[in-house]
Amino acid sequence: MMEASPQYLLFSCLLICCITTEVSAVHLTVSPSRSQFFEFESVTLICEDENRSDGWTVRSNTTRGVGKRCGDEWGEAAGSTCNITLFTFDTGLYWCESGSSNSSCSSSSSCSSSSCSIQLSVSGSVILQSPVLPVMEGDDVTLSCRARNPTHNLPAAFYKDGSFIGDGSAGSMTLLHVSSSDEGLYKCSISGSGESPSSRVSVKASNSTVSD
Repeated sequence: MMEASPQYLLFSCLLICCITTEVSAVHLTVSPSRSQFFEFESVTLICEDENRSDGWTVRSNTTRGVGKRCGDEWGEAAGSTCNITLFTFDTGLYWCESGSSNSSCSSSSSCSSSSCSIQLSVSGSVILQSPVLPVMEGDDVTLSCRARNPTHNLPAAFYKDGSFIGDGSAGSMTLLHVSSSDEGLYKCSISGSGESPSSRVSVKASNSTVSD
């Protein structure tokens, strides 16, 4: 039997956590609140817990390694906060884990003390500014395409799941009254500057649409 890779085990554990835990004890916030960044930008990741303000650490799954904690070869840790100056190889998954958790994610107990993960992407040329967390059904969502060194305002082309969905004047497009059909992987491109990575837009049902 083929042995599962560490990356596969980690992803499976995080997925089980997200599916089985209706309300996570801790959640990861990103400041500024977006999922894509230019290389050399700074970002702050904060583990927030309703029950206690400390005792959590930020871990990542990137090309630097699997399950490495903030302050171990990447980032600067200050309690449950992690400050990062980003490089392209910092693209990957980030999540919070309690000090008692097993970073290898080899048991169900370590999953129950972890937050669900957030995907961050780092680009040297073009980024798509989109919500890093799920948006509420019925809300309007604005996607913005930015080039690192724009010479002038150019229309940006937007794509969902690899298919062209339209041009945005001044580099922006608004999705009106989003629903589950708007969920997917979005990216954008600017002529002469390049293409952004893809980021997922997720939509959660509003309370008024949840059946008993």
